[in-house]
Order: sequence, then structure tokens, then C-alpha cells
Amino acid sequence: MIDNNKVVEALRSVLDPKSGQDIIMAKLISDLKIEGQKVYFALDVTGADSNVKMQLHQACMDAILKAYADADVHIHMKSAEKSTPVKDSVLPQIKNIIAIGSGKGGVGKSTVSVNTALALKEKGFKVGLLDADIWGPSLPTMLDLKGQRPKIKDVYGKHKLIPIEKYGLHVISIGFIIEAEQAVVLRGPRLGGVIKQFINDTIWPDLDYLIIDLPPGTGDIQLTLVQTVPVTGAIIVTTPQEVAVADAVKAMNMFMIENIAVPILGVVENMSWFTPAELPDNKYYIFGKGGGKTLAKKSKSMILGKIPLVTAIRENSDVGTPSVQKGDETKEYYMTIAENLIKQVELRNELYDPTKIVEITTR
Repeated sequence: MIDNNKVVEALRSVLDPKSGQDIIMAKLISDLKIEGQKVYFALDVTGADSNVKMQLHQACMDAILKAYADADVHIHMKSAEKSTPVKDSVLPQIKNIIAIGSGKGGVGKSTVSVNTALALKEKGFKVGLLDADIWGPSLPTMLDLKGQRPKIKDVYGKHKLIPIEKYGLHVISIGFIIEAEQAVVLRGPRLGGVIKQFINDTIWPDLDYLIIDLPPGTGDIQLTLVQTVPVTGAIIVTTPQEVAVADAVKAMNMFMIENIAVPILGVVENMSWFTPAELPDNKYYIFGKGGGKTLAKKSKSMILGKIPLVTAIRENSDVGTPSVQKGDETKEYYMTIAENLIKQVELRNELYDPTKIVEITTR
């Protein structure tokens, strides 16, 4: 007697050529039915070329026959009709894609990205982290992953990257591919190609959140991102000072352009104040006040959190044990950001349709 669960388990050894996940997790199998020694099911091969279809068919046959040598396997290869709109299938295993950007460098965007990801993980969510800051990839340092290289997996003749796992996060960074002191000299299409590879040619697992740490400003990376994946929303990081806010407004406005229309989930104000250890009740606003509030008002969002200027945050990042992971007194600031982000994402998903991949045409 052929067992349904054993057939499903056998099919888990077959990989989806697009995502690199197994075909059960990728939801490519439907209408599974067993009648005696006969096994029937449909296999979704939408978008696959004839060669890949043949390989998929054979891989399914081999997997089941390995478990049940006498099985009579019938596979219906189905594709979505051309007249039927195909649901966007870019990273279907990821529920929410959050871009974290800033107007200028040096405002602590990467530190916020890493600690927010860790805070979400601590809240019980499955989280990935994509370091899209091509010119200044700092995640390998912040997560104590310097010198690490992602493994490569061959999926029907295509090489796929496997994210490195650290502190429960699934991480990809260009810093894993180039040497630490190597200059990254890329322009236009090549920049876009790197980001597309990190998205399309990486075997991302099922995730509740994928946090994308963007380079500062606006440019090819940001444009490629919104053209490649449906971004759930964006977080803008700034310091309180006027010049930082002026640049942050530009980064924010890029996401709010009509044909991009990525919701701004909130603002993080970093380096908000300084409190000396010997004067614990005093706050000194070294970079001014009110920048985060101004930005939140312009984006019609909220301040997700304010983070003080604390030496320990920098020290924790430099040694590869971020504040949330270390669990020191600065952790609470990032936990607050994560709690507010979760609420904002839930509200965004209730009120608005999923963000669409941007299609930019030239005339």
C-alpha cells in the first residue's frame, strides 16, 4: 500500500528551478491522489522551458520510484493559461519585504537594519537580511561573518546562492563575495545585476520578513529593487540634524513617486540624544531636535523609535555582536522599533493591496 505522506516526503527531494525550494514547499504539486499502486498528481511548470520540464518530470518519477519501485506514476504537467494573469511569483515564500534606506551615509542605517532584524527574530518571526549596500557592505562585520562565503547549489544547471545563517538570521551580502578591502566599481546594469542575483538566484527559505539594507541616497540599486520585487514598505533612518533630514526627504520621496508607490512604514531617528554616564538624568541634543518628527509628518507615517548616541551600540557592532543579540541596556530601543514595525505592517496589509513590481517604460 502506497502511503500518501511518504509520497509527499519523496517529492520534497525535487527542487523548484526558480526558487530553489523543494516543490512541496513551493506549492507546485496539486491534486495528489493514490489508487492502489497508481499515483496521480499535477505539477505546475508555468514559465519553465522544455528542458527543465523534462528534468522536473524525470526527477519526480525517480523520487517516487525510489520510495516505491512498483508505483505507477501519472504526472499532469500544467501551466497557467496565457489569457490568465499569473500571480506575481517573485519570492512567494516571503511574506513581507522591508527596505531600510537613508538620505546620506553615516546615520546608522545598517546598525538599525541588523538590530531590527534580530528584534523581529526575537519576537518569533523568521527573518532574512539582504545587504544591498554595494559600496559599503557592513553586515559581515556586524554579524561576525568576515571571510565567510555562501555555499553554491546547482539547480537544473543554474547556480544558486544559499544564505549564511547567523544568530537565526538568513544573510546575503556582497561582502561575502568580495575581499574586505576590494573596491567595488560598478555602474548601471551591472549594479542592477548584483541585486537581481541576490533576489532571484538565492535560495531564500520561508520568511516572515526580509529586511533589505539599502545604500544611502537614491539610485540604480533602489530602482532595481522596486522593479524586481514587490516591496511591502520602507523605513527611513535619519539623525535629527537639518541637513540629514533634507537628504532623507529625497530618499523618502523616491518611494512615494506615483508609479513606485511603496508605503513609508515609519521613521527611525538615530543619535537622538546623548546622556553621560555620570549624569544619567541629563539629555544633550548634540545633533538638534525634531528631525524624525518632521520626516514622519512629511511621509504621513510615524516615528518607529528614537535611539540615543551610545558608545556600546558602536562597540557591539564592531565586534560582531549587535545590541539585540548581546542583550545590553540598548536592546530595548530596537525592540520598540520592531514592535511598532509589526503593527505598521499589519495595518498596511489590512488597508492596502500588495505593492506591485514597478514597470518603467521609456518613450
